[in-house]
Amino acid sequence: MNRKPIFAANWKMNKGASETEDFIKSFLSKLQGQDFPCEIVIAPPFVSLPKLADLLHTATAVQNAHAIQIAAQNCSQFDSGAYTGEISVLMLREFFVHYVILGHSERRAIYGETDAIINAKIKKAREANLKPIFCIGETLAEREAGNLETVLRTQITGGLEGVSEKDLGETVIAYEPVWAIGTGVTASSEQAQEAHAFVRSVIADLYGADAAAKIRIQYGGSVKPGNAAELMACPDIDGALIGGAALEPQSFLEIIRNGSQGE
Repeated sequence: MNRKPIFAANWKMNKGASETEDFIKSFLSKLQGQDFPCEIVIAPPFVSLPKLADLLHTATAVQNAHAIQIAAQNCSQFDSGAYTGEISVLMLREFFVHYVILGHSERRAIYGETDAIINAKIKKAREANLKPIFCIGETLAEREAGNLETVLRTQITGGLEGVSEKDLGETVIAYEPVWAIGTGVTASSEQAQEAHAFVRSVIADLYGADAAAKIRIQYGGSVKPGNAAELMACPDIDGALIGGAALEPQSFLEIIRNGSQGE
């Protein structure tokens, strides 16, 4: 199955509008003249979405600028109302957002998001034709206790409950072992491939072999230029969700370049 790799930068709570402008101008200049067989996604903070949308719109003459998709880092499961601090999917659509990161371990751990909440957000995103980047992953304690598969299966089945096969086809899964996020510790290529293969097998159980073969599964967790090629060479890894290493244009570009070679 020929799955197009997807490399997504999750800036988390970094880069306001002016820093976003500096990054994009530098990144596009480095991207000029290069052609990678992949999809590039950038997820800035909410306040930087308008600036990113404007910069990409005005840079359409730059080669590959049109290939950069905009992502949000979260969305509400509600359309509107008395939900202070929340952002609706329709608000995101106004800024040409195509993807939205949902279920990230930080949202689960810090803000208490459950599988049911994540499931509601995935469904709401699909109502607005946004593509979820659905994050799953185990803690170190869960892995060491031998509960990797149980945790992943629970997160997948809970997060995707009631999601149609058609909507699954517009969803990306990001496997991010919690113990590797922002720690500098990366899962070995063998560990990552094993987990990705298991995730694909769960999708096959839920939706069938064809859907499992088509869905893209990213790896996330201390991805760097130096390990991107090895990770992306694994048969079930279809790109990366990148945090700290995507805050610098050259580093993000090198991950894309090296990862595209590994595919």
